[in-house]
Amino acid sequence: MAAWVGKKYKMDKSEGFDDYMKALGVGMVLRKLGNSINPTVELVKEGDEYTFNTMSTFKNTTIKFKLGEEFDEETVDGRKVKSVCTFEGDNKLVHEQKGDKPTTIIREFTASDLTATMTAGSAKCVRHYVAC
Repeated sequence: MAAWVGKKYKMDKSEGFDDYMKALGVGMVLRKLGNSINPTVELVKEGDEYTFNTMSTFKNTTIKFKLGEEFDEETVDGRKVKSVCTFEGDNKLVHEQKGDKPTTIIREFTASDLTATMTAGSAKCVRHYVAC
């Protein structure tokens, strides 16, 4: 069983998030709020279905998916996208969001930390999380 299964990770560092949100068309007030929050995330696997939870003082979100199958997603900033998630190896989750502003989120899990690299156009954000 992978070291990340059911483990929670709390964000402790973020680089480039404001530029990433700007590239997605997020307004200034929501960007300020987004930059002030340190969410906790977890990826849970049950059978062939995954659940990715994001918990914060602002908003909690949950997405459920099966690897390689497209699903409808509403992002934290309210965009409606079609998403597909796949794994590279056993610890790198690749999350493609297709919509007006396509994005890619690559999450690399270890037993002690998680690194999420998010790109939208030329904007890139790296967020670091530690296991809690």
